[in-house]
Amino acid sequence: MDKKETALRANEALKVLYPGAVCSLEADDPFRLLVAVRLSAQCTDARVNLVTPALFAKYPDARAMAEASVEDVEELIRSCGFYHHKARDLIGMAQMLLTEFDGVVPDSIEKLTSLPGVGRKTANLIVGDVYGQPAVVADTHLIRISNRLGLVDTKDPVKVESALRELLPPEDSNDYCHRNVLHGRAVCDARKPKCEICPMKGYCRFANDNGIR
Repeated sequence: MDKKETALRANEALKVLYPGAVCSLEADDPFRLLVAVRLSAQCTDARVNLVTPALFAKYPDARAMAEASVEDVEELIRSCGFYHHKARDLIGMAQMLLTEFDGVVPDSIEKLTSLPGVGRKTANLIVGDVYGQPAVVADTHLIRISNRLGLVDTKDPVKVESALRELLPPEDSNDYCHRNVLHGRAVCDARKPKCEICPMKGYCRFANDNGIR
């Protein structure tokens, strides 16, 4: 079985397991999702969802965030970790949205990655979830599962993104990434993967290498 067929079979298997492929971050508009994704770096989505209600109650949009003090934002997001850098990025991001994009979250990878603290992972999630474009969010779960399946042989996020764009149906790529997150949490754990219950074990390189059928 080649990589293309493996990717297609994995895509169909994960559709069955996780039919509701949605981002677990709770945000009801593009700006808030952008903020939540930035906060999620080195932090769980569950923790971010606990922090954002108070943050958005005080700074509900880009204009309000652009005028915030770094110290106040730091205090509100402290439990997310790396709060000094994140607070500066959130304020700088909001300011740049106002000055360069008329307060609107842009719809391209190139424009999004020009914002402070926004890398390709964040940008892909925004263009996929907000604007419905084909996207590959190369987070830790997608990278781990892609390597275990044998779809890639690299942990470089940009290389993983590029490879999966070639292997996945464009219309399914964004949901496939969300499903990988769910599968990575529930089954394909980094330390103790539950290969015996995984529907992909028959064509997974990691399972086969470990004698699991």
